Amino acid sequence: MVISVLAYYRYTPFRDWLTAVAAIKQRTGYFFSFGVGALGGGILPEMIFVLIFQKGRITRQNWRNICFGCCFWGVNALAVDTLYRVQALIFGAQVDFPTVTKKVLVDQFLYNVIFAAPFGVSAYEWRHNVFRLTGMSKVFTPSFYKEKVLPSLIATWGVWIPLVSTIYALPPLVQIPLFTLALTFWVILFTWINRPQQRGNGELQPIVAG
Repeated sequence: MVISVLAYYRYTPFRDWLTAVAAIKQRTGYFFSFGVGALGGGILPEMIFVLIFQKGRITRQNWRNICFGCCFWGVNALAVDTLYRVQALIFGAQVDFPTVTKKVLVDQFLYNVIFAAPFGVSAYEWRHNVFRLTGMSKVFTPSFYKEKVLPSLIATWGVWIPLVSTIYALPPLVQIPLFTLALTFWVILFTWINRPQQRGNGELQPIVAG
């Protein structure tokens, strides 16, 4: 991510390419955000899993994972795009230390705490519950937030504070394309954090602690 930011400011071909991608984003708006969210969050991480851990063998579960990932991370990208737009309106589009700091603080300690982390962990809990609503009322309890959301939130801060610092160091239109790169690797980590763990009796148990 740091190399990408440095390349944007110091390497003209890369800046021209990223600017061209940003132009597509400007023309297509939220459709672009949903598409890159589905690509970076749903398709690319699953392809990496298949190539590395399954030796290229695709299973039916991989297709389920892709469908869920495209829907969930596509919607998540829409929310992130909205966050970036609102922050640009409130704090401005300039790239300087005070502006970047304000955006990072709002992003990580307001948006993530109130919405992103609870929404993400609850969605994966619903997935592990085979998309049944039975028992899902627990996601609105303080104990669920403490036991499941908080560990995921700590992992989020460890990964995304440095990542969004680099993203906000770029002009607004190129932030979402760079966000896609970060999202691909975050989804791999987030999926691992929220994976089902096998109990001794064979029952699957969702966990969020790394």
